[in-house]
Amino acid sequence: MGNGERIQLTRLSEVRALADRCGFHPSRALGQNFLVDGNILDILVEASGVRAGDRVLEVGPGMGVVTAALLERGVHVTAIEKDRRLFALLQESFGGEPGLDLIEGDALDLAVPLVREKALGSLVSNLPYNPGSRIMLDLICAEFPPQALTVTVQLEVAERLTAAPGTKAYGLLGLWSQLHCEVRLVKIVSPTCFWPRPTIRSAIVTLRRRSQPLLEAAALPRFYALTRYAFQHRRKQLVSLLTKAPGSLNLDADDCRARLAAAGLDDSVRPENLPVEAWCALAR
Repeated sequence: MGNGERIQLTRLSEVRALADRCGFHPSRALGQNFLVDGNILDILVEASGVRAGDRVLEVGPGMGVVTAALLERGVHVTAIEKDRRLFALLQESFGGEPGLDLIEGDALDLAVPLVREKALGSLVSNLPYNPGSRIMLDLICAEFPPQALTVTVQLEVAERLTAAPGTKAYGLLGLWSQLHCEVRLVKIVSPTCFWPRPTIRSAIVTLRRRSQPLLEAAALPRFYALTRYAFQHRRKQLVSLLTKAPGSLNLDADDCRARLAAAGLDDSVRPENLPVEAWCALAR
């Protein structure tokens, strides 16, 4: 680290002492819960599969625990930190580190263009709780996406990402993610692994880009519009929904039944019960 002093960021006592010295108090509004467990850190980085020379995006590096682990592997890290107090701390800790590009700003604005401009192949992050889902979805659906995302998120978000049709958690987040990626829940993480300790459990999730797309690029806008409309009425029968849909989403009832039958689905099916492959068939 920059000044020769190497803080053990997986030791809660040292993290708290560092925060006290800097006069820093974690922000609940920014979803700041810092990973302080070495075993979970190892699982996160190992699950990412990153190797020396890879170019990786990190969102919300905080005090730098994931950053340091990635740099130790010889990974080139582009890290976006919104909190100027933490940005200053990271500059002090990692100043002069040739493998790190540290950027102060909002990942909601910067993540997608940075992945394209810097050809970043992966996202590896202990994601801030509040904007995490939006950042992931923006990256997954981008024209030039990373090929893999390995993140810690709230367990509820992990369950939505991996949800199967017909379950309560199944919705747009899981559907759009599974359209583009193979999604896996790697590890459920206890609140004791973070500081401050959150009130809910977290999880490590990997999302790896499908080698063969399920849907051609030209049909993607229709897929997004169709599913966004349908999931506003997730428990209504799809035939009824689509015969009343606005504009180009509208389908004749007989046509809709025929398309559902071709996908092996009953005409009484509801949006919450359709797998991603069936939505692709309808979008085409």
